[in-house]
Amino acid sequence: MTHDLSAAFSALSDPTRRAVVERLAIGPASVSSLAAHHAMALPTFMRHLKALEKCGLVRSVKRGRVRTCHIEAAPLMELQGWFEWQRQAWERRVDQLNALAKKDIEEKT
Repeated sequence: MTHDLSAAFSALSDPTRRAVVERLAIGPASVSSLAAHHAMALPTFMRHLKALEKCGLVRSVKRGRVRTCHIEAAPLMELQGWFEWQRQAWERRVDQLNALAKKDIEEKT
């Protein structure tokens, strides 16, 4: 399954959402325990969770009165793959620039 990287980047552009993802990387947590670390009303916090769920980064399961959130690895792995592709592309460009600079220096000496 391919996830929408733009939606994931958009969701992660918010510091509250990044904090939730970082916390869930440790393990599942209830909505109330996640919300307790943020100075906002629960309905506002729930909008953040919905944004993370919509892009597939987080899923939640309700058992009784407790909703527990879990991180989803697949979209994070796709983001990591995109970053790795970018890193390799920029390393190639820097290597090419270094080779050109070295050649220029050698020609001048």
